[in-house]
Amino acid sequence: MYRIVKRLIDIIISAGALLILLPLFIPIIILLRFSGEGEIFYFQKRVGYKNKFFDIWKFATMLKNSPNMGTGSLTLRNDPRVTRVGRILRMTKLNELPQIMNVLIGNMSIVGPRPQMKVDFDVYSDYVREHIYDVPPGITGIGSVIFRDEEKLLSESTIPPREYYSKVIAPYKGELELWYQRNFSLITDIKIIFLTAWVIISPESDLAYKIFKDLPVRKF
Repeated sequence: MYRIVKRLIDIIISAGALLILLPLFIPIIILLRFSGEGEIFYFQKRVGYKNKFFDIWKFATMLKNSPNMGTGSLTLRNDPRVTRVGRILRMTKLNELPQIMNVLIGNMSIVGPRPQMKVDFDVYSDYVREHIYDVPPGITGIGSVIFRDEEKLLSESTIPPREYYSKVIAPYKGELELWYQRNFSLITDIKIIFLTAWVIISPESDLAYKIFKDLPVRKF
């Protein structure tokens, strides 16, 4: 039943947010058009609901060929592929706002597991790959809250970023997203939305573990 209610809430929130945020989108679009490579939106194939691919919307923050440069799908702190305007957008998470269109279209939700590129999706265990997208992916989710500053973790790791992601981040992120499905409810979604705003202000906060006391044991 909540799945139907959740879809209605997604439509109402995303439509309202699009209208409210339009005045903010206009200056961002102008800045992007006349900076970097002049790209405004970035569309990328992601794995979504029931493991079907879709195009995710984002504001362009990196060089167009960035997936084939440096660390590929992984972004590090002070990554040279990120444009100057893009750095600000990524730091404030404003680059994620165009995903409101994905929510309106119906291939994403406000809250859910983050949709991954195939190269990162393939790192998950067989069980996680089979079940992680039994619910639609989200703009935010418990994995996004816990890994608010994934770039910092990758940059400070003593092992190569790709290896650290595969051995440390991906396994724990998979556990978190499966936890979300076991606790799928309106109350859980409201708490995650609150935590999303909170960790932007206080990225080092462990408040999520205090609000959700049964989260999988932290492994990093």
